[in-house]
Amino acid sequence: MATMNISLPDELRAFADEQVAAHVYASSSEYVRELIRRDRDDVRLREAVIAGLRSGDGSEIDPAYIDRLRARAAGDR
Repeated sequence: MATMNISLPDELRAFADEQVAAHVYASSSEYVRELIRRDRDDVRLREAVIAGLRSGDGSEIDPAYIDRLRARAAGDR
């Protein structure tokens, strides 16, 4: 695993330490890794939404469509 050093103002360092103490993070490094993962996931979701918006008009959603989605979610494909 690569190492990265960051500098934080005292206020942000104190906040990070509070989050580590109050949650299930073992260290400030683990907390920062989780923040980066969440940011990465947000970026990917945003990109997927934009790609969907650019893909053109969608199709009509009717009760049969919802039923098919429910069947797929239940594994009935």
